[in-house]
Amino acid sequence: MTKRVFDVVVSGIALLLLSPLLLVLGILVRAESPGPAIFRQERVGRYGRPFRIHKFRTMREGERAPAFMLTVGNDPRVTGLGAFLRRYKLDELPQLIDVFVGHMSFVGPRPEMSAYVMHYPEEVRNHILSVRPGITDPSSIEFRDESALLATAPDPERMYVEEILPKKLASSRRYLEGRSLLTDIQLIWRTLRNVSS
Repeated sequence: MTKRVFDVVVSGIALLLLSPLLLVLGILVRAESPGPAIFRQERVGRYGRPFRIHKFRTMREGERAPAFMLTVGNDPRVTGLGAFLRRYKLDELPQLIDVFVGHMSFVGPRPEMSAYVMHYPEEVRNHILSVRPGITDPSSIEFRDESALLATAPDPERMYVEEILPKKLASSRRYLEGRSLLTDIQLIWRTLRNVSS
């Protein structure tokens, strides 16, 4: 079974089985604060093509955003339900749609915004962007508490670009060098265990 066939089959089954949960979560998101249930944001995908990633909205709409694009620490814009969704990665569930249509894969380097892709060294950029981005990857597990880590820095943006992003890129390169369907399944299982712990 190829990676793409695996993605289509498993994401299709997951969307069918989880549709009641997705519906309930969407209703709860809209009930808690005004705005759409789904948050869409442009990310850089395979071959550098932009696409719009889907997540459940976890922040209040209309509140002033900080100068940087990262979520840091206990961001006051995050709703109570949003914090719960983020804690258990349930806000990522709508990305099953992105996997099904082919913009993403279950496992692959996490898609970044173009402002951060600009910081990729050229040889690394070509390697990372040669595959579909993923819902999870080794760095997603390693930096699960990234928001709390950034909150310790006087300049979160600088810390992300100079310290965290290079480590994520190195992790992604190691994944790409040894990837297989078996390693993908193992990473999915590790992610599920990590989220539930």
